[in-house]
Amino acid sequence: MSLFPSQLARVLALCSAWSFAFSLNVAQSQTPKSDQESKVPIFKAGFAERDISPAIGQEQPGGYGKVFHSAFHDACKARAAVFDDGKKVVALVGLDALGIDRRSTLRVRKRIFKATQIPENAVLIGASHSHSSGPVGMVMPGDYDHANDFVKDLAYKQSSSADLKYLEKMETGIVEAVVEAHQKRTAAQVGISKGIEDKVAFNRRFLMKNGMTMTHPGQNNPDIIAPAGPVDPEVGVIGAWSPDGKFLGCVVNFACHATTNPGNGISANYVFYLEKVIQGYYGKDKPVVFLNGNSGDVTQVDNRSPIVHRKPEPWAEFVGGRIGAEALKQLLTMDKGAMVPVDFRDTVVAMKKRPPSKARLEKSISILKSDNGKSDPTSWAFAKETVMLDSLIEKFPTSDVEVQNIQVGPAIFITNPAEFFCAFGLELKEKSGFPFTFPVSLANGCVGYVPTKDSFGPRGGGYETRLTSYSNLELGSGEEIVRIGLELASGLKPGKAPAFAPAPPFKGLPWSYGSVPPEKD
Repeated sequence: MSLFPSQLARVLALCSAWSFAFSLNVAQSQTPKSDQESKVPIFKAGFAERDISPAIGQEQPGGYGKVFHSAFHDACKARAAVFDDGKKVVALVGLDALGIDRRSTLRVRKRIFKATQIPENAVLIGASHSHSSGPVGMVMPGDYDHANDFVKDLAYKQSSSADLKYLEKMETGIVEAVVEAHQKRTAAQVGISKGIEDKVAFNRRFLMKNGMTMTHPGQNNPDIIAPAGPVDPEVGVIGAWSPDGKFLGCVVNFACHATTNPGNGISANYVFYLEKVIQGYYGKDKPVVFLNGNSGDVTQVDNRSPIVHRKPEPWAEFVGGRIGAEALKQLLTMDKGAMVPVDFRDTVVAMKKRPPSKARLEKSISILKSDNGKSDPTSWAFAKETVMLDSLIEKFPTSDVEVQNIQVGPAIFITNPAEFFCAFGLELKEKSGFPFTFPVSLANGCVGYVPTKDSFGPRGGGYETRLTSYSNLELGSGEEIVRIGLELASGLKPGKAPAFAPAPPFKGLPWSYGSVPPEKD
């Protein structure tokens, strides 16, 4: 068929239109989908640390009187991990310190926000409770300036006190570690796991034949009936790797007092050996962020051990080494991926302190003014604490208690600012709704021991229930802190943990080299 020129032109025009439409359709099909449609979660992580070691001659915290550092064993550090899911950013700080005062936390968070824009309540600062660290308390400068000279002397001259210059060093170290970790954020493959280490931590409270509970009743005391509380042997671990497989750092959670004090010198305590094990495999420049679990009644001391206790150095090595070995085992066997979402919640509650009775106060003053502790140092020490508490309540009748949730994918960190009893941590793990629940004690503040309510009951007692300027929240405060933590957790939804791909189905052919009967000749 022949076409007139006008018809040919129309056909060519039509073909051109078809061609354009086809090419446009192909181009559209090849154009990347919108960011929302095609975006694969890009998870970022960054780690950093700073040396916050005190100087020899500065106070060593952990007791009710003054003790001074005379030697150096290893560095105390502020170790930071920053996690970013593209929408929210959180920071986890593991601090080699006895605790952290609430005021330090607030100052540090403001400085971090100014430098990084990380929301203040998205920063978790957890102290390891190292008894071989720097002078962060228990008395804060200025807190007793309102008191009479007698009480001022008890607080400032005869009690363990914070050093303002050291606090500035510690706070700056925390800020610099978080800022650097934030700057180092890089695309990361993250894994999570939990293992068991059940040979290093023991509940130190025991039910006794006399019907009461004692703390550290003595090794193999025949009047011991049974432990008065549980332990938590779980070692929680989050590890991060760059896309090319290079290890970036990790977070480790475990519940045990840091009271091994190796070498009787400045030290991160058993955390030093925990870190040493992991860094021995991955490298000394890989930060290990340690967050202590709910260990208010759990220490390394086994009161029922049939053998003599280790000396401080090997004891610290034993505890930290075994925890580190279990953490390393989990790091070596976990799958990796993008752990989303990242989120955070917090609530701050003003909790009342319980004041000493008038009779207790009068008796305490009498003890203090009689013999200066010469006849009974223990009675004198706690009489001092009673008088100091009475004065402290005049100025600070309540304590601000922050309960914080930090979520990283399938994991939730639930904090408290206390030496929190282990049973509380186990309850959080049971009821949080998350497959990985990591309680963190002495986080974002310090309110001393917070025992379970039944510790004050007819069969209660022990060191942790003593009323002091350090430990004094009203009965039932622990149960309320747990309730708040679980309530916050209920508003968060766990993400998925990275999981290895399932093995392919069997193809029906075994390995030809091995599918033979015995060959005897």
